[in-house]
Amino acid sequence: MAPEEAAQVVSGKSNMSKRYTAEFKRDAIALVRSSPHRNVTEIAREPGVSPEGLRGWVKQAKTDRGEGPTGALTSDEREELRRVRRELAEVKKANEI
Repeated sequence: MAPEEAAQVVSGKSNMSKRYTAEFKRDAIALVRSSPHRNVTEIAREPGVSPEGLRGWVKQAKTDRGEGPTGALTSDEREELRRVRRELAEVKKANEI
């Protein structure tokens, strides 16, 4: 899948900011893991993503597998935290009324 097919512009961010599908990210991470002799910058060129973004995906994938630094949040924990913060904001707003 081409990056332009997998990406869409995220509103509220610069025009250069893209959001990639979970499948696209998994494929890019698998490419990094299967190429230990190559650096991330070199690998990032193939799918057309930024090296910094790819490094972040790889780091988060390690955390999700339980291999991340102590205290790092998994993707599921990050999503739950976002959800709880949204709910808290809604409750605070409702209490103000």
